[in-house]
Amino acid sequence: MRFYCEITLLPNPEVNLNFLWSKVFQQIHLGLVEMQDDRKQVPIGISFPEYVTGEKNSALGGKCRLFAQDETTLDRFDAAKWLDRLSDYVHCTRIRPVPEKLAGYAIYQRQQPKTNKERLARRYAVRHKVSYDEALRHYGDMAPIRIPTPFIRLKSLSSEQTFCLWIKKTLVSESSGTCFSSYGLSATTAVPEF
Repeated sequence: MRFYCEITLLPNPEVNLNFLWSKVFQQIHLGLVEMQDDRKQVPIGISFPEYVTGEKNSALGGKCRLFAQDETTLDRFDAAKWLDRLSDYVHCTRIRPVPEKLAGYAIYQRQQPKTNKERLARRYAVRHKVSYDEALRHYGDMAPIRIPTPFIRLKSLSSEQTFCLWIKKTLVSESSGTCFSSYGLSATTAVPEF
């Protein structure tokens, strides 16, 4: 990953950071979907330079960076175009080369914890060919689980359902690969940290 642009979210007393993440990330996702290849992968990865996790508080921070191997790919994506309707709430830098001095690399990947017993019951019902109510009883004693990973609340455009996109960060020693999902995430491809 040799080039990047940085997007800074600008919340205010009426529009909070979580709401902005939902709107901004939805637009980024839509833009990345349009860049998917035949394998449903994109050449743009995302990082969250202010990402923190802790016992009580976890957050993505107020910035994200979009990375690509070349300037042309980021130029073709045109983040400013996708975020145009949010222009009062975001600042998008021009495309820049990644600095030579790095703090390391990180993998940002989607985490899908098993926390929603309704979703688990739907899958269980299909898999075991039982009714939804019977499947829901199967998960009746499931205790609530607290996930320390930060997330963005998104709305599926196909099902209209709201879901949490948990984003897990793992520090790694070197960069690898150039392919990401339509969320700009990957279980194997790292992006630079600086």
